Amino acid sequence: MLNSFRSVWAANIQLQQIRCAHRIRGKAPIFCRTIKERLDELNYKDEIYTTRVDIGLPQMKKLTESSRQSRLEHLKKIKADKNLEQLARNHTLQIDLNEAKKEWLNTLGPQHKKQIADHYGIFEHLYGEGYFIPHLNLEVLYDLKNGSYLPVCTGNDIKPAEALEYPIVNYETDPDSLWTLALTSLDGHLTEGDKEYVHWLVANIPGNSIEKGDTIVEYLQPIPLKGTGYHRYAYVLYKQDGNITYDITKVTATSPLKDRTFVTREWYQKYQENITPAGLAFFQTNWDISVRDFFHKVLDTKEPVYEYDFPKPYLRPQEWFPRRKAFNLYMDKYRDPKQINKEYLLRKLKDEDPFKAPPPPLKFPNAQPFPKNMPSWLRLHEKKIRLGWGRVNDV
Repeated sequence: MLNSFRSVWAANIQLQQIRCAHRIRGKAPIFCRTIKERLDELNYKDEIYTTRVDIGLPQMKKLTESSRQSRLEHLKKIKADKNLEQLARNHTLQIDLNEAKKEWLNTLGPQHKKQIADHYGIFEHLYGEGYFIPHLNLEVLYDLKNGSYLPVCTGNDIKPAEALEYPIVNYETDPDSLWTLALTSLDGHLTEGDKEYVHWLVANIPGNSIEKGDTIVEYLQPIPLKGTGYHRYAYVLYKQDGNITYDITKVTATSPLKDRTFVTREWYQKYQENITPAGLAFFQTNWDISVRDFFHKVLDTKEPVYEYDFPKPYLRPQEWFPRRKAFNLYMDKYRDPKQINKEYLLRKLKDEDPFKAPPPPLKFPNAQPFPKNMPSWLRLHEKKIRLGWGRVNDV
């Protein structure tokens, strides 16, 4: 009995968890900040810069309770119509898209445009903490010269060659009102990244007659630089309280780009008592050949070209005597890829004559003998060139 008790006692001693003493890393808990306090400090944002301000016009037609009720009754009536349901199931239901778009613009369209503009960062880069709901529908159409027109919607893709000339602009308004139309590029300033280029600025527009307004900055086609990806271009329509004279130097189509430097936020703050944004339309664009023609023919200068600087891959330190590695491939790892491509291109052009037909390809490329003293790495290299394998296809 005593022996069994001792065995149980020994087993309990062996299974008991013993915690060893340890030192506290850092400050004592009573002096440290909690994880919540640390996160609040890291994520702190000043309310002055995070509180958004509506700088636009109020909603022109507010939805009353009776209009909401009539819309609900109309929806119930449509859902109860079995004929419409049968047409929809048979894919024969026809809807007037113009009427649907008109209804959308009068109800949820402005809110949707504002949400899309927030997604693209339009308001943030134009006005900082300011924003507006575009209650006035701004129609901008580019003439493609083939009987069709390309509209500017909310972030659609338009090539610079499709926007060489100023567009047709239309909006519904009182003919006695005055407006200002501005087109600015939010990306791609050549010298100052936080500024814009103004591509078109027309002031004191009576009603929707753009041609009768005062053109302060003549229209300039989009100029997204090669290698910089997509650029955003925004049309903003401002309602004026009266006739206004902007303190901006007149810019022509052939003026240097530095004369078009513009900051919408500063310009709006200066004239915010006299103008209010009401309409918005914006698009995206990327480089095409018309941008090169603009720099060469209009500005008479070289076209700036950019390329993305990818992070360099890790390469182990170069060895004097690398084992089991091809000589040419190993050495090319530590060379500039552009220089390698240039050598391949020069080697290819060396054997070409514009006045002679290219030599016929070998029927059995690798049946042609190589010199006996040719190194193995060079032999493999020449075989790939004959077969058209590998890097030779890059040029």
